[in-house]
Amino acid sequence: MAYEICAEGTDSLSKNGFRQKSIILRDSDSFLDAIIKPIHEIVAAEAKVCNHGKSPHSRWRNYDDFNEYFWAPFCFELGWPWRLNSGFFVKPKQITNKKTSKFKSREAQDQVPLLLDRDQRSEPSQRRERKAGKSHFVEHRSGLHLYHSFHRLWIFLVCMLQGLAIFAFCDAKLNSVSIKYILSVGPTFVAMKFLQSVLDVILMIGAYRSTRARTLSRIWLRLIWFASLSAAIIILFVKTIQEQDSGSNSSTWFRLYCILLIIYGGSQLFVALLLNMPWLRRLTEKYFNFGPLSFLNWVHQERYYVGRGMYESTGDYLSYILFWLLVLACKFSFSYFLQINTMVKPTRAIIDIKNIDYRWRDIFSKSHHNALTLVSLWAPVVMIYFLDLQIWYTVISALVGGLNGARIGLGEIRSLHMLRTHFSSLPSAFTKRLQPNQPHQEFMAMRESADMRKPKLDARRFAPIWNEVIISLREEDLISNKERDLLVMPLNISTPLTTSSQPLTLIQWPLFLLANKVYVACDMAEVHKQANQDDLCEKIGKDPYMMFAVQEAFYVLRIILEYLLMNDQGALWVTKVYEGLEQAMHVRQLRNKFNLRKSQLRKLLDKAAGLTTVVIRESKKIDDLVKEGALDDKMKKEYTESLRKELLDFYDVVMRDFIADSELRNDAEGNYELQTAKQSGRLFSDLALPTEESKALVERLHSILTFKESALNVPENLEARRRLEFFSNSLFMRMPNAPSVRKMLSFSVFTPYYSEDVIYSPQQLAKENDDGISMMYYLRTIVPDEWNNFLERVYPKKEDREAKKALLKTIFPKEFKFKENEQPRKPEDLNEDVKLKLRLWASYRGQTLARTVRGMMYYKRALVLQSQQEGATVSAEDLEQGRQYLTSAASQVPGVLNARAQAELKFLYVVSAQIYGEQNQGDKGAEGRQKAADISYLMKTFDSLRISYIHKAKVKTEGKEVTEYYSKLMKADPSGNDQEIYSIKLPGEVILGEGKPENQNHAIIFTRGEALQTIDMNQEHYLEETFKMRNLLEEFNESRRYGHRNPTILGVREHVFTGSVSSLAWFMSLQERSFVTLGQRVLANPLKVRMHYGHPDVFDRIFHITRGGISKASKQINLSEDIFAGFNSTLRLGNVTHHEYIQCGKGRDVGLNQIAAFEGKVASGNGEQTLSRDIYRLGQLFDFFRMLSFFFTTVGYYFTTMLTVLTVYVFLYGKVYLALSGVDQNLKDQGLSTNVALQSALDTQFLLQIGVFTAVPMIMNFVLEEGILKAIISFLTMQLQLSSVFFTFSLGTRTHYFGRTILHGGAKYASTGRGFVVAHIPFAENYRMYSRSHFVKALEIMLLLIVYLAYGASERTTLTYVLLTFSSWFLAISWLWAPYIFNPSGFEWQKTVADFDDWTNWLFHKGGIGDEGKKSWEVWWLEEQAHIQTPRGRFWEIVLSLRFFLVQYGVIYALNVVGHDKGFRVYGFSWCVLVGIVLTFKVFSMNQKSWANFQLFLRLFQMTVFLAIIGGVIVAVAMTALTIGDVFACALSLIPTGWGLISIAIAIRPVMKRLGLWKSIRAIARLYEAFMGAIVFIPIAILSWFPFVSTFQTRLVFNQAFSRGLEISTLLAGNNPNSNM
Repeated sequence: MAYEICAEGTDSLSKNGFRQKSIILRDSDSFLDAIIKPIHEIVAAEAKVCNHGKSPHSRWRNYDDFNEYFWAPFCFELGWPWRLNSGFFVKPKQITNKKTSKFKSREAQDQVPLLLDRDQRSEPSQRRERKAGKSHFVEHRSGLHLYHSFHRLWIFLVCMLQGLAIFAFCDAKLNSVSIKYILSVGPTFVAMKFLQSVLDVILMIGAYRSTRARTLSRIWLRLIWFASLSAAIIILFVKTIQEQDSGSNSSTWFRLYCILLIIYGGSQLFVALLLNMPWLRRLTEKYFNFGPLSFLNWVHQERYYVGRGMYESTGDYLSYILFWLLVLACKFSFSYFLQINTMVKPTRAIIDIKNIDYRWRDIFSKSHHNALTLVSLWAPVVMIYFLDLQIWYTVISALVGGLNGARIGLGEIRSLHMLRTHFSSLPSAFTKRLQPNQPHQEFMAMRESADMRKPKLDARRFAPIWNEVIISLREEDLISNKERDLLVMPLNISTPLTTSSQPLTLIQWPLFLLANKVYVACDMAEVHKQANQDDLCEKIGKDPYMMFAVQEAFYVLRIILEYLLMNDQGALWVTKVYEGLEQAMHVRQLRNKFNLRKSQLRKLLDKAAGLTTVVIRESKKIDDLVKEGALDDKMKKEYTESLRKELLDFYDVVMRDFIADSELRNDAEGNYELQTAKQSGRLFSDLALPTEESKALVERLHSILTFKESALNVPENLEARRRLEFFSNSLFMRMPNAPSVRKMLSFSVFTPYYSEDVIYSPQQLAKENDDGISMMYYLRTIVPDEWNNFLERVYPKKEDREAKKALLKTIFPKEFKFKENEQPRKPEDLNEDVKLKLRLWASYRGQTLARTVRGMMYYKRALVLQSQQEGATVSAEDLEQGRQYLTSAASQVPGVLNARAQAELKFLYVVSAQIYGEQNQGDKGAEGRQKAADISYLMKTFDSLRISYIHKAKVKTEGKEVTEYYSKLMKADPSGNDQEIYSIKLPGEVILGEGKPENQNHAIIFTRGEALQTIDMNQEHYLEETFKMRNLLEEFNESRRYGHRNPTILGVREHVFTGSVSSLAWFMSLQERSFVTLGQRVLANPLKVRMHYGHPDVFDRIFHITRGGISKASKQINLSEDIFAGFNSTLRLGNVTHHEYIQCGKGRDVGLNQIAAFEGKVASGNGEQTLSRDIYRLGQLFDFFRMLSFFFTTVGYYFTTMLTVLTVYVFLYGKVYLALSGVDQNLKDQGLSTNVALQSALDTQFLLQIGVFTAVPMIMNFVLEEGILKAIISFLTMQLQLSSVFFTFSLGTRTHYFGRTILHGGAKYASTGRGFVVAHIPFAENYRMYSRSHFVKALEIMLLLIVYLAYGASERTTLTYVLLTFSSWFLAISWLWAPYIFNPSGFEWQKTVADFDDWTNWLFHKGGIGDEGKKSWEVWWLEEQAHIQTPRGRFWEIVLSLRFFLVQYGVIYALNVVGHDKGFRVYGFSWCVLVGIVLTFKVFSMNQKSWANFQLFLRLFQMTVFLAIIGGVIVAVAMTALTIGDVFACALSLIPTGWGLISIAIAIRPVMKRLGLWKSIRAIARLYEAFMGAIVFIPIAILSWFPFVSTFQTRLVFNQAFSRGLEISTLLAGNNPNSNM
């Protein structure tokens, strides 16, 4: 291969006698056909074996297997060109789907490369090799992977539990006896290590053939070593105990045991330090080839192509060690004192009890020291012991994250008041953080403005950028025109208007800081009229912006007057007055020489404002005349007369009312020329015409003098506030210095897209749901301020009122009355320009591609502005006006052209629209064609946008039609048509694995630059944040801050923008925000285990495209594809960091069903991750403390979540065992009914269950970024809105999908939908979605609680029962009714009735061919069983179903009719009763059609059976010891038994079908579904009777909207005029 590549440019091969076998130079497709296609074919064949993820991972090779095949030297056996008869290229013999034909092995002639000569083809092929197996790792579906990957954690926890328990049972005393028992952890340790080595052998089955002998020898050597060592240590320990029990004083065996432990333990410690301590690890890496060191490395850690040298710097290592030492200290203190130690006394007492009277036939416990009783008490405690480390991690990480956030400066500006306070510091902070250090340019600027101070220069640089941010907010309709005018900042250009005055050197601040300040200063002058000048200035100066407003009004008025009077004698008067003012201030005589009473000052200000009003009005007239070319001397005279009148009034007020000192007054008007002009009527008669600069100053002074309202709430929009606050705060945070645009790293932005909404169509906007709500009606109701701003932007003039009304009548026709013959227009009939603006406005408020593209293209806009600002030849005016040229390719402004060219070099945006070609060609219907047109519009609008897609072409090859695949890149040409840039022929079908990563992988080649930012379809960006991108990219060069490796992935903060309406959306956004900020902050520092959790992280593009890319795409195993990019980067010695001075917007799911689908997908993805080689390698290769961090922040979180739920089950089944067996009563008699350890375990479980510990990071985030008071209020509000119910419900979702994936697999991508959710979800839909994940489990828990209440002795009918079972009741109730509590209009009577009809129709619809699960219960029921495929899965389903038989066994022996009979015949008789009930059910469910000719006989028979049963029960109650309570108890006990039998029957469905019992099973299952649905539905129906319940629920679910003053009730009531009928 190397020779051939070399021969591309030379003929050295032929000259040196090498045989020419080139496969590269034959034609353009030769390399693709001979090298790439064979690999693609075998990958595609293996992907078909996958059978959409249904086949076990161990049966087929995924992308990792093919990749890792080339890690070993035997890959060279493939030859060059490929030796196609090698085992690597042997296709699978068959696939798992029986309906699909089997794969045939490639024929000999097909194994010869296509481009070889014919004589070479005819040569006999060599014998085909056996098919290559998996490479280095096999993803066997087993929960043992959690132990296999993280065995050090479990060994540590088990040994600590054993040691603490022994210490507690030895009465917390250390003596020779207790030490011997404590040293029993030695056998435990080596036994668990032996188990790990056994798993190494077992879990490698399937990969032995393709694994190097060196690796296999290591596995077997470790197995033999730990087998021998564990045998030796266990034997020595047993001998030690026997020696102690013999009573002899000899300690020979103990000494030998200690010596062996010391030798083994010392060697383990030595090796651990050698391999984990950074400075020692560097030493071992340096001398790796030294024999002993090499052997130690080989034995203790597997050596892969990846994962070598994964150690951190010493400082980082010590940081996360200290973190985990604190966590472990808290955990083990809690475990010992509140769990283990408190269990000692009850345990000893139970062991000593000899006379327990069991109600049932006891088989095991009584003869083994009441072992089952001990298990029932200890099991919940032990489970909490294993999961509470997650809790302590959460609490400590929240504290550490909060401290880190405070250290980096988060939350310093978190309100408008703080923004106003810090605004004067923003220009200098902006210059320091976001301006490149260019001393020469700064020196030149200072020379040009010698009188300009640095703050003024900073303000001059800051103003254009700030104004651009404000303009972007206006373009996004987040602020109104009035707010825009208040927020923009003058350019602070210091050009004098006249030769008699100096330039304005004051900094001109935005009006929202100065509004009303002049009038407040007048009031202060009146209030403090006794104060001297210095005191008054001090009081005014306490508000710096008040001082700024007064000073600016003072100096700007002078500049304006001097400019207007530059040719008039009045200019001398202005000079005299201002000189008098300045002299009076200098000598502290301002109050004595001028009248500072409020009335006089207000009169003066009113006259000044009147003057500016006339100037503005007359200037507009002159501008209009200039445009029309009609300006003449007459119009100039009218202009002068209008202004002269106002100037004379102003003159009179100043001279008569304002100047109090007669000497100063005489001096001001005592000039002879001034007096002459005044007497002759020529004063103020020669006025200068306005210029653009003068008009700007007049308008600003007018605003300062006339804006009398407070601007404290500007802007009013909450999103605009948040963005401005964060941007301002970030300028004070630490970030790398900004390079110039020319020197910054170039980057691309990359978004995968399939078929989501691009721009909402008019039909989508107008389409109404069942409640009469259209999307436009929803948006107008949710964001009324933004809607009004949109109307103001589209129709800014008064003349547009009719057009505005026409638009409203078209969009909201139900709100207007039409004439008899008048028909409302459809939205598609609107003016094209208005229609497009309307569509974009709505799309920018949804989770659409248009919103994402607009946000990402802000990068281009920011780079153009920054390039302009850095250009030496670009003036400030050009910089301010440059925005209008950003989308104009024909712009000829030199500064803008240069800036655009620079931006094009540094930025590219690629959207990988996988099916764009099919949509464009109409293959996806009219909707697809519309989406393609919308994408094309985006390309035309944003010239740096590129669209890549997969193109399919039908071609004929050798008479056969085949499909060829191409990866294409498109852009819009100047005429607006699609222009192809690149076209790459592909070897075949692209989507072989998971769709999204495959879509990314085929298009990543089209990106360019050093960095790559991945952006998802539910994200947006903000202009102000894009200015910081070049700072962020400099992080790639900041190695000193992040250890001894440069960053390879830069984590970016996200803001969830979908949390502003419903309570659920708020909960989800808070949960997400705490993770993407505080959580990831801690993961990056100090824990050093941050991965890639999704977008918008920035990748080192060169690093990743040369090391496996950014997406793993194997089917199912890489379902959560994002995080594997982080795994891959870390294994290849990358460094993942996190940065919070820049943020992107992100949408999240807003409805409960969407949230559940998303969490189910993530939980399933984590279930698949537990099987992956990446998790295994990171778990093995990280040092111990970093491994802890990695576990509890990835799969460990979901595992402990599952343990939380399992703790409830273990506790309840333990309590039911105690109650039904009679042990409960005996414990009460012995005084052992209270158990501190059990109560503390349940309290811990409950706090975890309801989300208290999940809320800790949220609270800390609130405290940090919004203040303590806001944090307390928000937390209390969350609780009042039933956030605990939501978090408890989410707990069940994660547990169900994580557990089911580990047991059965079947994880798949679930599209959650990104629409607006306010519609009512039908009862049947919720039932289908949550029946198996929540409802069944909740009813099981309720049944256990009822049984415990009925038969428990110690806690029945007492407060203790409530306290002990409250968490379980809360869990069950939350799981049953949360979907309906958070369902809009969930308790409206009309909708409840409709839901019942819909549910019954669905339940009893039998279904047919092609029916979906949402139409028929039978179809849905079969779909719910689809995951049970493998024998292993069937086995575990049967095992888990056996728990349902416990209740029957216990309750039967507790019946009154049984008495004291404990024989097995009682239990057997209960099964006879169950069989009788089943037969009775069969009688009453006989098919009416099959008995069509015997209807009367069938009915008589059914009636006879019914009467016989009723009569039999009555006779039994009357004649025997059977009671009514026994009848109900018997029914209660048989319900779970029946469900258990159904579950087992489902697990062995093929057997049931062969026996002909499947229809009966299905009929009984339908009866159970009806029973469960009734239990869920009846409380809803009852509550729906009361109207106030619906009102309360609406406020509960949509409190976020109510708090913003929105009328959500109008949405829920519907926009339908007939809704109230």
